[in-house]
Amino acid sequence: MSAALAAVEGSINTIGFGIAALGPGIGIGIIFGNGVQAIARQPEAAGLIRQNMLLGFAVVEALALMGFVLAFALGG
Repeated sequence: MSAALAAVEGSINTIGFGIAALGPGIGIGIIFGNGVQAIARQPEAAGLIRQNMLLGFAVVEALALMGFVLAFALGG
């Protein structure tokens, strides 16, 4: 019985991380999509825009990594 329960908990953790990865995935797409548009509109500001894009990417990616760690740390 406990082996079956452990298998179910493992599956729930995996599904939970998959759902948690949707948010950062969408966020990264929005960040880079808008960043490319901004660089296309103002090429002279490409350095500043790229810097802000990478900073935003790092923050959003940290959320994905926290979701990955918590999916397994809290699952047991």
